This record gives sequence, C-alpha cells and structure tokens, in this order.
Amino acid sequence: MKKHIPNIITLMNLTSGVSGIVAAMNGHWELAFWLMIAGAIFDFFDGMVARLLKVSGPLGAELDSLSDMVSFGILPSIIMYNMLLASPTPIVDYEFMDVRVFPMIAFVIAAMSGLRLAKFNIDDRQTTSFIGLPTPANALLIGALSLATYSICDCQPFHQFISNAYFLAGLSIVLSYLLVAELPLFALKFKSLKWADNKIRYIFIISSILLLIVFYQWMYMAILIIIPLYVLMSVANNIMAKK
Repeated sequence: MKKHIPNIITLMNLTSGVSGIVAAMNGHWELAFWLMIAGAIFDFFDGMVARLLKVSGPLGAELDSLSDMVSFGILPSIIMYNMLLASPTPIVDYEFMDVRVFPMIAFVIAAMSGLRLAKFNIDDRQTTSFIGLPTPANALLIGALSLATYSICDCQPFHQFISNAYFLAGLSIVLSYLLVAELPLFALKFKSLKWADNKIRYIFIISSILLLIVFYQWMYMAILIIIPLYVLMSVANNIMAKK
C-alpha cells in the first residue's frame, strides 16, 4: 500500500486539472484557478512523499508528467482560449464550421508544455535547476491573468491592455517559447541551508512571501509579479555567474 501513496497524490493532481478544465469551460475562472493551485500543491508533495517513503519509480515519473500535462498544459490553454474568445478587441478572424480560428493560438501553449515535459524527462541537466520555464509557473501565471482580466474594472487602462486579444495572443507565443527555451532557471532545491549557497533562493522566497502578504486579498496580483520576478532573477543570476 505504501508504494501507491505518491501515485494517489499524483492522481489528485490529475483530477484537479480535469476539474479545472470543466470549471474554465463554464466560465468559473476563480474555481479553475484554485483547482490549478490544488494541482500545484499535489504536484509538489507527490515527489516529496515518494522520496520520504523511498518508493520512487518509473511509473510515478510517467504518471507525474501525464498529470502535469493536464493540469499545467491543457488547463492553461483552455483558460487562454476562453480569454481570447471573451476579448472585446475587434480582430480579423475566420471561422471554420462555426469555430473561431484566432483564439486557437492558445493551444500552442499545450503543445509546448508537452514538449517541455518530455524534454524534462530525458534531460539530466535539470536535476538541480530548470532549463526553460516550468509548466506549473506558466500555468499559474495564465490562471492569475484570467482572474485579473475579469476582476478589474473594465474602465481601467490596465484591464483594457491585458484583455486585448493581440496582447493575449502575443503572450501565448512568448510563454510557449519560454517553456522550451535554453534558459537556465534556478530551482527551489536546497543542498544546504547556508545563505551563501542559496542566496537567490532565499531572496526569492522572502520576496514572494512579502508579495503574498501585501496582496493577500488578491493573490492573483501577487502571482502576476512573482512569476516574472522569478524569470528576471534567474536571468540576473546567470549574468552574475558568467561574470
């Protein structure tokens, strides 16, 4: 029974992702976001539990990737697709059998997420860090953006900007590229607790906690800052390392 516990947690991630897709398709953005958060929590703990119980195996690794594809690949694509459908921006669009073509650009995110997860499984460089934006970070950014889009007064310039169809389409392309880019990003994995060895991790964690405290009523706004901050800090860390 012990060896199945991590897989059960992984399947809870998968279930959260499927439920989030249903919520997003029915316009329940906040529910979809919290189900995505739940999936991320389960995704964090399944590997930890497997290591603690010493029951890691190839089945768990494959199941983890399949679950991540649903929760952090398909779900954010569905959210972005519906955001593009709901965008008030007048665009040149085409229809094929009553289906609008332009919003389907969102599904590039799902395709690149699948490629990102496949590369991660065979890339031995990503044991202590990441190459490319992790799929959970990408998914949470899109989920947070969807809440910001529908929670902010539509009279504000910020709302008009983030709900613009061309901005959303461009963001879909940029995020898809970041998923598979040869961009080293630090991971929150500690070999020791020394400040000197984990300076960037401690700074990021402290900054994230402070942002979550400041925006405790609007967690999605904190995430919209935290994910870009993570990328920028990683780039800065890479530059400093080269120097």
